[in-house]
Parts: sequence; C-alpha cells; structure tokens
Amino acid sequence: MRPETTIDLTDPAFVADPYPVFADERSRHRVAWHEASQRWLAFDHASVSAIQRDRRLGRLWQDRQPVDVFEPFNLLHRNQMMENEPPEHTRLRRPVSAAFARGHVERLRPRVRDLASALLAEVDPAGFDVVSQYAEPLPVLVIAELLGVPSSYAGALRDWSQAIVHMYEVDPSTDVQAAAVRAASYFAALVRDLADHRRRAPADDLITDLVGTELSDDEIVAAVVLLLNAGHEASVNAFGNGLTAMLARGLRPGHDVTTCVEEMLRFDSPLHLFERTATEDVGVGGVVVERGQKVAVLLGSANRDPAVFDRPDEFDVDRDPNPHLAFGVGVHFCLGAPLARMELAESVATLFTTHPGLRLAGEPDSRGTFVLRGYRTVPVAR
Repeated sequence: MRPETTIDLTDPAFVADPYPVFADERSRHRVAWHEASQRWLAFDHASVSAIQRDRRLGRLWQDRQPVDVFEPFNLLHRNQMMENEPPEHTRLRRPVSAAFARGHVERLRPRVRDLASALLAEVDPAGFDVVSQYAEPLPVLVIAELLGVPSSYAGALRDWSQAIVHMYEVDPSTDVQAAAVRAASYFAALVRDLADHRRRAPADDLITDLVGTELSDDEIVAAVVLLLNAGHEASVNAFGNGLTAMLARGLRPGHDVTTCVEEMLRFDSPLHLFERTATEDVGVGGVVVERGQKVAVLLGSANRDPAVFDRPDEFDVDRDPNPHLAFGVGVHFCLGAPLARMELAESVATLFTTHPGLRLAGEPDSRGTFVLRGYRTVPVAR
C-alpha cells in the first residue's frame, strides 16, 4: 500500500506555518502520494536531494493552455534553462554561466554596499518597512545593474516580476493569470529593445555578454527574465523571512555574517516547492515514481530534517556545517546563488551596522503564498 498525504497546500493555517505539518509528515513517510495535486511529495533531506540529482526526474515544460492566450508567458519558460534538461539545459545555461564567471558579481560588491547605505539613509529610523524600503528595491537595482537595465525601470521590474511568479502558486486565479501574461509581454518587449541596443552599443553588462553568444533572441529574453525574477524574488524573501526570524528571537548576526546568511536561507526558505517529472520509473524514498508521474520536492521540509540538522527548529546564527537545499542541487542548482549570497551578506551587514538596535515594531504581514514564501511588510525601528 502506497503512503499518502492529505496536506491542503492552500490552507491559510498551513501556509502561515507549514513546519509542524512537515515534521509530522516526515515522521510517517519520506515520500507520499498527494491525490489532490496528482503528484508525489518528498519531505526528507535525503529524498529531496536524490530527486534533484536524478537525471531521470526532469523539468519538462508544458505550455499553459490555451496557447494563444498564454504565449507571452509560455515563451519565457519554454526557452529558459530551468525548464529544460540536458543537452538543451546545458546549451542554454553555458553562456549565462560564462557571463557570471567574468567577475560581474564581485564587481558589484562595492555597489551593493553603496546602494544599501543610500536606501537606509532615506528611511525614518523611528519606524520603517524593511521590505518595501530596503529588501525589495536593493536586489532589483543590483540585478538591473548586472543585466544592464536602466534603473528607471526598477519599479516596473518589481511589478512584472511579482506578477509572473504569482503563477507558480498552487492555484492561481484568473486575474493572476491575466496579470502574468501582461507582465511577460511588457518584460519581453523591454529586453528585446535593450538587446538590440547592446548589439549597436556594447556595455559592461550581462545583456551585452549574451547578445554575443549563440542564444536566439527568445532565449536571451527568457534568460534575462529568469535572472531578474529569480534574483529578485529569492533575495527579497530570504532577507525578509530570515530577518523576521532573527528579530523575533532577539538575535543578531554572529562573528561571520555569511554563516548567518546560510541560516536565513535554511530556517525559512524562500522557495518551498520544485517539481520534476519522471521520464522512466524511478525508486526514491521507498516508493516508485512511475514514468510520466510528477514529484514535488518540499525544500522547506528538507531544510528542517532532524536527520541532517541538529535542533532544526532553532535559528542558530553560527550553524556550521549547514547543508541546506535552498538553492537546489544537481544540474538545476541556482546559477545566481553567488550573487544572492553576496547581496544578502552585504545588505544584512549594512543594516545591523547602521541600526545595531534594530527591532520589530509591529506584526509582519505575510504574502500568504506557499511556493514562494515571504512577507509583504516587516515594520522595524531602532
């Protein structure tokens, strides 16, 4: 008899705090069938890691229907590395990886510090929202500079990114779907214009690097949008989730801010669910995922697995080692992880250097989303 789970992934109580449910599920099974979503769910660290490393369990993009309505959204996904497997994934990832390897991330470190200091200089230390006034604008300004998108588009980029990623939730509404299609259209048009301009006037940015590769226009658009969305959303949510957990416990970064950042990523992960499809029968976690079936890894559950983490429900700013899976593993390991880590380290260090007495000044307001978990507002004061 196969193990089954009846988790309601849309239940507000579960979304608000999924970790007790995860602990209960892990105690009963490593992988279980979820009838409501017609897929397997993986709960423990070992199974989640194995699934992401197994090449027989891949990302196989299927266009949203009807295709004529969703074409702008589909175009961004069918042409991006995250929705493809080798050898196509390798072809799409290689030029972007090479561009990152040219030193763009470290080149931006002083700029991140300057932007962080400038943003904090504009807030009222007696009380401000650390998400909308600091955590949100910083990564979008950084990723825009990395890509070569004018900073005047920062507000639009944030809006488009949030509209697109809302489609990844469990049951997006009709309004959410329409907003995602519009955002995809606007975003693609901007990137095409910028790519055309860079062909005529190269600059020291990632779009310039990409237009000089074998990638098609559609693939360049998809790569840039993916980098902006992933780089923005993950950074904002990792910062907001981790900072809220720290302040609620009266904690400060330890002797090494980079160690604290890893714990922020583990303790309340910004991405909770990542789906794969079996291309053949695969045994994992004591079950067989049959060809054509889907399996979703629950990263937040894996990152609280007591088989791997001592005192998993405690926030330890000095936790080391910390083999969390927040950035994934295997061929789909997050390409932007070095940028996200650098950005989080610099923004956290600057925040606590500027406001060492920082505290929560009200109840944080959750976005109420599960797949991409984060806060809408986090009021703080010094």
